[in-house]
Amino acid sequence: MQQTAPVTKIKGIGPKSAAVYEKAGIRTVGDLIRYYPRTYDTMEDPVNAAELSPDDEGRLVAVQGHLETALSVRFLKSFRIVTGKIRTCGIYLEVTWFNMPFMRSQVHPGTTYIFRGQIKAKGKKFYLLQPKVFDLFDYANLQKSLQPVYPLTSGLTENSLRKSLDKVLSGEDPLVFDQDPLPPEIRQRFQLPGMKETIRTIHFPESREALEKARHRLVFEEFFYFILMLRQMREKRISQEHSYVLAKSEETEQVLQTLPYDLTGAQKRVWGEISEDLSKKQVMARLIQGDVGCGKTIIAFLALVQTASNGYQGAIMAPTEVLARQHYEGFLKLQRQTGLKIGTVLLTGSLKAKEKREAYEKIGSGQAQVVIGTHALIQEEVNFKNLALVVTDEQHRFGVNQREALSGKGQETPHTIVMSATPIPRTLAVIMYGDLDISIIDERPSERLPVKNAVVDTSYRPTAYAFIASQVKAGHQAYVICPMVEESGEIDAENVMDYTETLREELRRYLPEVTVEYLHGRMKNEEKNEVMNRFLRGEIKVLVSTTVVEVGVNVPNATVMLIENCERFGLAQLHQLRGRVGRGKDQSYCILMHTSKSEAVTKRLKILQKSNDGFEIARKDLELRGPGELFGVRQSGELSFLLADMYQDSAVMEEASDAVGKLLSSDPELSEESHRRIVQELKRQQTSGRGHMSL
Repeated sequence: MQQTAPVTKIKGIGPKSAAVYEKAGIRTVGDLIRYYPRTYDTMEDPVNAAELSPDDEGRLVAVQGHLETALSVRFLKSFRIVTGKIRTCGIYLEVTWFNMPFMRSQVHPGTTYIFRGQIKAKGKKFYLLQPKVFDLFDYANLQKSLQPVYPLTSGLTENSLRKSLDKVLSGEDPLVFDQDPLPPEIRQRFQLPGMKETIRTIHFPESREALEKARHRLVFEEFFYFILMLRQMREKRISQEHSYVLAKSEETEQVLQTLPYDLTGAQKRVWGEISEDLSKKQVMARLIQGDVGCGKTIIAFLALVQTASNGYQGAIMAPTEVLARQHYEGFLKLQRQTGLKIGTVLLTGSLKAKEKREAYEKIGSGQAQVVIGTHALIQEEVNFKNLALVVTDEQHRFGVNQREALSGKGQETPHTIVMSATPIPRTLAVIMYGDLDISIIDERPSERLPVKNAVVDTSYRPTAYAFIASQVKAGHQAYVICPMVEESGEIDAENVMDYTETLREELRRYLPEVTVEYLHGRMKNEEKNEVMNRFLRGEIKVLVSTTVVEVGVNVPNATVMLIENCERFGLAQLHQLRGRVGRGKDQSYCILMHTSKSEAVTKRLKILQKSNDGFEIARKDLELRGPGELFGVRQSGELSFLLADMYQDSAVMEEASDAVGKLLSSDPELSEESHRRIVQELKRQQTSGRGHMSL
């Protein structure tokens, strides 16, 4: 069976099943084998339920027992709740399932099963939440191996995935593995297993050691092709010349002279590098990497002014409408302060049709010298007259392809600036942004006080609420971050919807008129924009949100952030979130509240308590994790690889970078026959729309 074959070629997958698979992005056999497990499960021995204690709260356990009476079903709003009592180890253990009424016909009284679920405590009583139920013989067999756990969509089950994969990898018509794309010398040097062995092991591991080797191979390969693509882009760029020579201008000096503050030394250095690059014939592609609140935006504005003063157009693309509008208003304010007159337009998806047409006309005619917007800038209807500079804000929210799409709007290849507040140690940044020159702003404006941090457990919550109330009473605003949108029967974590109601009641004990609202990613764009704009205007005093607020919106009046279940986030993301406060002149605070009893978790969080330096935090996080945890805390929102994580797999990234360097030094054009399959695989990944190439 060929990798390009549709999944309907697999026995048992008809048109209906194929539609379910397609929801998960699985259209071909090749897509299926690359649909990797998100983790692996080890079936532990059943516990003695009589020895459970409150410390076991939240623990995943297996118990052996039976029902003495049939399960019962009751209704609560839209939920159907199935409950019963298991007789185990001489005691009764309550059991609960949500929206699984079929369990009544599957679990029979008097029959002994293994029930495996999360322990919950109510006083001295314990119950299992949403347990899976196993036959004794089946469970004993499962204990002999690691069980893959896949990301699932509606209608897609782990059982169907495993059956399909088994048919493809070892059935009557097994997958045809062409010659391994990685040359033997690379596989031998880095001790990488062959592709056929790797794919079989990642889905059906026989041991943890074999699994680690298979994952190492796939992570290496993801980094290898990503870095190879970046190096090729860089080589193409540095050989290019264009006519966009943007000479240093009096207008930028005028801006610098009239700013109500002085640039930091780091800002002056970075602006000097960019201004110099803009005035050359070579195409500039530069990353401005700087911690949250370090002042990257003003550097981008100066570059836009230099571009416009030379008679060309510049564009800045932001990941959200709120941030795009904030940049637009900020650039207009800068013009008012300096007396400059630069044609500026805003282009976002929510504009009315007439407003969009007017914006398109101004952009096409060149009347709009500076264009600020969201991904709406890369729509087909947008045509620039002479686009000479592209700025991408919050780089980690956009992919290489989106950045290239905006650059493609120019008659010639424009200069490019990308900005990122994601803290990455320089050694990794040089690899991850291999197509770019790097400028680092490593100072914060002197008038901004460092955020004060506290790492606490949930017993501190009443104190935290009282502190938030005191900050609001003093005229400030607050964020509260929750990891979930709404309640889940499977995950024990604070959720935005219920939390908002609870917090509103608690805070009204102190402030009867306080306005508490919520924000999350499932809301429509218009709703999100309305809520965020009300928060910006100070109409909402406390905003309960998921991580959608981590993108750099500036609310100087927000002085406190409480992050619930902070152990569920990576350190880089926590630092990004914390960067939403401390943006004004008032002292700001971040309360990191966790539910974990793990010393390792507490040790990680203490890094944040002791430092506000994102680069130092990233470095210490790497030290603490060590090389290559098999399943670590992934940094949400970062470059979207299928398996690789640039933090926990940094050592593998360096191996892949070394391999790419040696490959290109021996065969810069990849023209040798032994490298033909590397070229083919690189093209496949660039056009597949999955994984890191589409970011």
